[in-house]
Amino acid sequence: MKRLSSFKQRLRIGIGLVVAATVIYALSVAGLAAADTTSQPEAKPEKKAEAKAKKLSGSDLYAVHCNRCHAERYPTEFNAAQWKTLMLHMRVRANLPAAQAKLILKYMQEEAGN
Repeated sequence: MKRLSSFKQRLRIGIGLVVAATVIYALSVAGLAAADTTSQPEAKPEKKAEAKAKKLSGSDLYAVHCNRCHAERYPTEFNAAQWKTLMLHMRVRANLPAAQAKLILKYMQEEAGN
């Protein structure tokens, strides 16, 4: 019986924390929305990322993004199919925009050791 009451107490605390976090998030989103209406409209971040991706080559993007977490790998270390699998994984891990990931993958596959 004591275990059940302890569980209920922890559950209530957890629910309270979730409710508090939701309220804080809602207030911050409302504050951001209010700030956005007073400022000039800007290009969407996705559009900015795509514009930057068009300016940088696949090798440049590879050097910028992949060096953040680990040493760069030589494109010849893997074949084209292996690079595709690696890029699917690393795109999620590095939070890369799709356009940039495609350019990096194209570069890696062109230079791959088949």
